[in-house]
Amino acid sequence: MKTQNKILIVDDDPVNLEFFQLMLSKLGFTVEQANDGLEALGILKKFHPDIILLDNIMPKMSGWELTKSLKGDSKYRDIPIIMFSALDDVKDKLAGFELGIDDYITKPFNFSEVLARIKTVLRNRELVNRVTSYETRLSQCEEMGRATRRSLAGFAKGIDEVSSSITLLQNEKKAPNAKALAELAGIMQEKAKNLRRQFAELDTRVAKTLLEWEELKKNEVGISTEETPIRKFLKQE
Repeated sequence: MKTQNKILIVDDDPVNLEFFQLMLSKLGFTVEQANDGLEALGILKKFHPDIILLDNIMPKMSGWELTKSLKGDSKYRDIPIIMFSALDDVKDKLAGFELGIDDYITKPFNFSEVLARIKTVLRNRELVNRVTSYETRLSQCEEMGRATRRSLAGFAKGIDEVSSSITLLQNEKKAPNAKALAELAGIMQEKAKNLRRQFAELDTRVAKTLLEWEELKKNEVGISTEETPIRKFLKQE
């Protein structure tokens, strides 16, 4: 398990908090704990976990209430949540999933099962992040294509206008006067300036897109690479 994975445990039972703190820390997780939902909200301002283990029934703020608060906040809505509950009713489970939790474990629980669920949720979330990264890059490619087509259309129009100006000069029956030459020269200079500006804008856009792609590729693992350990893990279930 990656040592950088951070877990926030929210439970009003000190025995559960101490148990998870001990066991998960030994497995390489960075663990923070809160006694209720309100305390968890305070901790989240400084500690952004990779996953939250959340008890349902607590004083001050229940697991349901905390989940609703987190899923309504753009800073926290993507943090996966595994909810613990003594309630084994299907309606309670469905209510949790509708709120946005990733998994639901009924008490009493087995730690091996909890650990397996944690691994699965983290791996699934990592795969989602990879897919999102690819989708972002595809979107950038599409926007780059549209920007290039717009720029090329502008280039073509500018070239046509310059060509028209040259044709005017060629069709003069006699040597054009200085005023006419100055006017045509000004038009051609303006068109040339526009072409240079469009080239510069396209070059800047390309450079920006390349930087964004490089940033997305940092620490990126291919989807097939991500799927392999997930398949192996599920076969061991």
